[in-house]
Amino acid sequence: MGKKTLILSLASGILLFLSFPKFDLSFLVWFSLVPLLSALQRVSLGEAFRLGLATGLVYNIGIIYWVSFVVVQYGYLPLYLGFFVMLLLALYLGLYVSLFSAGVVFFKRKGINEIISAPILWTCLEYAKSHLFTGFPWENLAYSLHGMISFIQVADITGTYGLTFVIVLVNCILYEIITVTSESKKRVLSGLIVGSAVIVLVFCYGMYRLDGMENAAKEMRTENVAIVQGNIDQSVKWNDKYQSDTLKIYRKLSLGMSESGVNLIVWPETAAPFFFQNIDDKHRYIINIAKEANSYLLFGSPSYIRKGSKNLFLNSAYLISPGGEITGRYDKIHLVPYGEYVPLRRVFFFLEKLVVGVGDFIPGKGPVPLTVGDEKAGVLICYEGIFPQISRSYKKKGATLLVNITNDAWFGTSSAPYQHLTMAAFRAIENRLYIIRAANTGISAIISPTGEIISRTGLFERTALSGRVGFIDECTFYSKYGNVFIYLCFICLTGIFFISSKRRKTND
Repeated sequence: MGKKTLILSLASGILLFLSFPKFDLSFLVWFSLVPLLSALQRVSLGEAFRLGLATGLVYNIGIIYWVSFVVVQYGYLPLYLGFFVMLLLALYLGLYVSLFSAGVVFFKRKGINEIISAPILWTCLEYAKSHLFTGFPWENLAYSLHGMISFIQVADITGTYGLTFVIVLVNCILYEIITVTSESKKRVLSGLIVGSAVIVLVFCYGMYRLDGMENAAKEMRTENVAIVQGNIDQSVKWNDKYQSDTLKIYRKLSLGMSESGVNLIVWPETAAPFFFQNIDDKHRYIINIAKEANSYLLFGSPSYIRKGSKNLFLNSAYLISPGGEITGRYDKIHLVPYGEYVPLRRVFFFLEKLVVGVGDFIPGKGPVPLTVGDEKAGVLICYEGIFPQISRSYKKKGATLLVNITNDAWFGTSSAPYQHLTMAAFRAIENRLYIIRAANTGISAIISPTGEIISRTGLFERTALSGRVGFIDECTFYSKYGNVFIYLCFICLTGIFFISSKRRKTND
């Protein structure tokens, strides 16, 4: 691995993480892989793997550096161990870029150009990363385009994977243009025509869908909603002595919003940091807030179920009617490893669960929409908002609204709260639903079915946000059929592997 190729691979890693929030230089993503592809021009499979790892490490350290802060601040690990934990996760995620790089070189040796192999490879590996070992689709490539509203509407057909495919395709075409030779002019011209056609089609489809959503908005039924951002310090959140003050904060902000007339008030994840299911003064206090506000109230609270002599804990969301009745509860199904439970405890004995107050959580039974008047709300707790399959399940079960309640206080002022928000916006596009997002310390927001963030709060401010959300009765291709695009990519990957194997036998 030469110095030049290493520098090129590191450059790709830097360009990649700069494409995402907070930096948000999204235009960089269109040529972020060009240096890596250049580095792979004349290397062995082993060198390609190592170069890809260099890119992947830099890329992922730049994205998830905040993990160190979280485990040091709330897991009480020494700084060096916190950095090691983050590095371990970045190394695992970087392996997917290693496999991508080795795959590109492997197929190129069999006569299959990267314009064909690279977009399919990256997209399939991204899908694998999003599902293996509970899945970690944090800041997949497509999420860098969150601000390009006219371009990302195709997600209602292909999901985010279609956008990832286009990004890698454009990178490959740019690489071919830069390295064009007299022998490759025809191939480069063909790639340029195909790439340009794809970009134009995606953009035109986006404009068409935006126009359709604008027309649909004129006829849809709307409701006033409010989001309360309590900004409760994580260090005192689970302190019994502070719970009364916490409820007073939420009551004051909620009743202030109710004066303008709202149908639904949303509090964040574990806004009630105690067992609301226990009938006590705190339980009755929250019930009375819904009555006083004359509004539905949706909020997060831990819960438990008895199994023999043990209590099994769940991360839950409750819905209270304007009349003070508990009309529904949703139990989180996709838990955060080391945030809510500790997998492989024997191996990672030095890591403890970050959420204090209760023991390890268990997952709920499934996504069940909660009925808010005439509508159904699908609730996404914390980072469930980055898993498309959960939102899609809600849509198939009749949800007409998505509500994401979260507590991003763990992340401080790092890039993570911004990353978390912009990823959730794609769930709105995929299913053409409004999203109400309530975060303890921010960023709370209302997101339209086009993925546009209509209104938002700042970080670490105690405030409330009001707005109107609409209900569109439309089932998108993605909602109905799911990841058809990614399945086609896997079929194509199998096909090019089969072709490359036949070529090897012929050459032998």
